[in-house]
Amino acid sequence: MEDNEKENHEKRWYVIHTYSGYENKVKANLEHRIESMDAQDKIFRVIIPTEDEIEIRSGQRRTVSRKIFPGYVLVEMKMTDDSWYVVRNTPGVTGFVGSGAKPTPLDDEEVTAILRQMEAEPAKIRIGFDKGESVRIVGGPFAEFVGQVDDINLEKGKVKVLVSFFGRETPVELDFAEVEKL
Repeated sequence: MEDNEKENHEKRWYVIHTYSGYENKVKANLEHRIESMDAQDKIFRVIIPTEDEIEIRSGQRRTVSRKIFPGYVLVEMKMTDDSWYVVRNTPGVTGFVGSGAKPTPLDDEEVTAILRQMEAEPAKIRIGFDKGESVRIVGGPFAEFVGQVDDINLEKGKVKVLVSFFGRETPVELDFAEVEKL
């Protein structure tokens, strides 16, 4: 095996556990420690797996980045005593994921799947209501009416709401931004 092949074989992805909500801080701290402790030849990439979601709240659409695995950060590194020490003693890191005291590297297929999920387009839509729930219509000619969600069409960004007119249930198709959960 050539040195270059051996080097690539040693470079693996590991999962580190962090205090929940501290993932960004851990990433920044770890990147700073890698630079200050001259560990760029052992620790290569630090990633917080995220995916974009379109969130609809109060009739407004906005894209938010949601963590796929809250409380975890991925690190591409060569596992040596020095690199283990740098990562393990980073503020906010509670430890490596693995059995016993030995960190377990991720399989290449798992890493590929996570990276592909991060790059997935288009962004998922998080609407905040489900079929059968009551919603208030906040826009359009039916504003201020209350109805029940009958159908959700994620591809079109539409929701069918049953609204009661003169004692009869009438289906009304609306944009996600025109309704909000009660």
